Amino acid sequence: MNNSLFQTIKQASRALALVGDEQRNLVLAHLADAILENQQMLLDANNKDLEQMDCQDPLYDRLLLTPERLQGIASDMRHVASLPSPLGIVSKERTLENGLYLRRVSVPFGVIGVIYEARPNVSFDVFSLCFKSGNACILKGSKNALYSNEAIVSLIHQVLKAEGLPADVVALMPPTHEATAELLEAVGYVDLCIPRGGKKLIEFVRNNARVPVIETGAGVVHAYFDKDGDLEKGRAIINNAKTRRVSVCNALDCLLVHKDRVGDLSALLAPMMDKVCMHQPKEGEAFDWDREWMSYDLSIRIVDSLDEALQHIQAHGSGHSECIITENDEAALRFQREVDAACVYVNAPTSFTDGAQFGLGAEIGISTQKLGPRGPMALEEMTTYKWLINGSGQVRK
Repeated sequence: MNNSLFQTIKQASRALALVGDEQRNLVLAHLADAILENQQMLLDANNKDLEQMDCQDPLYDRLLLTPERLQGIASDMRHVASLPSPLGIVSKERTLENGLYLRRVSVPFGVIGVIYEARPNVSFDVFSLCFKSGNACILKGSKNALYSNEAIVSLIHQVLKAEGLPADVVALMPPTHEATAELLEAVGYVDLCIPRGGKKLIEFVRNNARVPVIETGAGVVHAYFDKDGDLEKGRAIINNAKTRRVSVCNALDCLLVHKDRVGDLSALLAPMMDKVCMHQPKEGEAFDWDREWMSYDLSIRIVDSLDEALQHIQAHGSGHSECIITENDEAALRFQREVDAACVYVNAPTSFTDGAQFGLGAEIGISTQKLGPRGPMALEEMTTYKWLINGSGQVRK
């Protein structure tokens, strides 16, 4: 195991605890400036990665950096810097009968490891959220984004050193299976590991980690067009949920349509007919309803009722994001009450499941589990807490 790296970053995390919020904000602001000033360097590195990937691969869009995307990354970083610090917040306090004064106060985890696939923007997002929340971070990207991630971490190190801070508060591990295994076994060094990617990656981390894990990423996303759905709203919502960016985890995978509205199916799909490839099972065919497409493919199922739609989502949803399109308040209320997912929408597309869209700044991922954070993981979710107890000589009987 690479104990030297882990020991170094653990030590750096303790030094980071002494850095004030004002200085953290200044570093993030300077890094946002540096992203734009070094835009060509970042794009050149990204192009080296893109040249080694088939442009038809669903991961290509995730890997791609553009001037517009770098502008968005810099904007998100400034937004994170502008947010209140998530540290030192007292969530509970009380004085016991014996005079002990108790407070529950938010603190950093310490060292957070993130394992992710071909999404170099995640490197910036993870650093900004971890740094703002007082955490050191270990980045474990994929080989598809090797040059991009190396350029990004090099830029972050330059800014940290220029501000007189230890560059070791962020480290990039090699894109190898051996490095993944080392990170997952770094007990005593890594306080939390977050996998961000497809189903196989998340299952591998869950099954092999010896450090605490929060699952994020995999999304089998549904939209249900109810018998009382508005056609114009439905057209816009379904098109946006499916085609805005097909490779992201909040993109629509399966459209459920009430049997009374089958006649409207062509009109619902009209805005994207030139892009989307639709899949409907033939009679008696075993169809893979658990497919996260990450492409312009779309599963379609006709259901007899809201009950059947809810049953389908219960059987095949991943707990990420689901939506209903309806003008029936009772159906909307029931859908939000009964669907078991991190984000449940009424008359709005699942494409809004995003930390920045929720006003949280950037995000590390969308947690689909129930223990701990759920939904977009932003600043608040990057903290744990400890109890502070003040006494005046009390002893326990």
